[in-house]
Amino acid sequence: MYSYVTRRLAFGGLTVVAVSIMVFMVMRILPGDPLVAIFGPEGFTKLTEKERAHYMAELGLSDPLWAQYLAWVQDILRGNFGRSFFRSESVADMILRRGPLTAEIAVISVVLSWVVGIPVAIISALRPNSVADNLARFASILFLAIPGFWLGMLIVLALLFWFGYRAPMAGASLAADPWANLQIVIGPAIVLGLGQAAYIARMARSSLLEVIREDYVRTARAKGLSGRLVIALHALPNALLPVITLSGILLGLVLAGSIPVERAFGTPGSRR
Repeated sequence: MYSYVTRRLAFGGLTVVAVSIMVFMVMRILPGDPLVAIFGPEGFTKLTEKERAHYMAELGLSDPLWAQYLAWVQDILRGNFGRSFFRSESVADMILRRGPLTAEIAVISVVLSWVVGIPVAIISALRPNSVADNLARFASILFLAIPGFWLGMLIVLALLFWFGYRAPMAGASLAADPWANLQIVIGPAIVLGLGQAAYIARMARSSLLEVIREDYVRTARAKGLSGRLVIALHALPNALLPVITLSGILLGLVLAGSIPVERAFGTPGSRR
């Protein structure tokens, strides 16, 4: 067991190093000049060669790539993510100030995906190829295909024209004002949760269809247990194991990709 854990940890460490190298190289390969981003096209043309060399050396971009990579990794390990070119503000401070709202949206969306996706999967798996199953699969494909930011904009426009909805201008923490905080995060959480619910429903349905054909499920039914108890006590707990893994992956994706949906709802702090 210890050798297995050691191998997995070593493999995980190598994966992290490989991903960090890939991210670093992609950042260097992408077109664009950091000085143009800082000073703008007109300001960049006014810089002399000496000034450009000075700024490149100050940013560490004139060092060899291996030295830039090591400095980049060291800064990440120390929690030093640099400063924003546009806001002249520490990136770490921006994350600490604006990150909690995104984290709340991600957690609520995952919970909502389970609340919606699991019942749909149960109904679909217990009645395969029925009308309910076909409707569930159609809804899953639909929400998988619809971009979250587009659905968010449609919801905002509908709320604007029908109820006079206005996007919140200022953020509110969960501890200070729970109701105001809920009004800010509930819209993006619902849109993201519905998209995740489609993944959860499809995964849970496939897993549940496999589990209910197992011998221990047949044995539980042969003992006289009701169908609901067989599903709740025997089939569902085992069918949810791959769903839990999928939820962890989806949580990471939401944390990294919720900005377009947040901007559609005008969530404070979404303009990073």
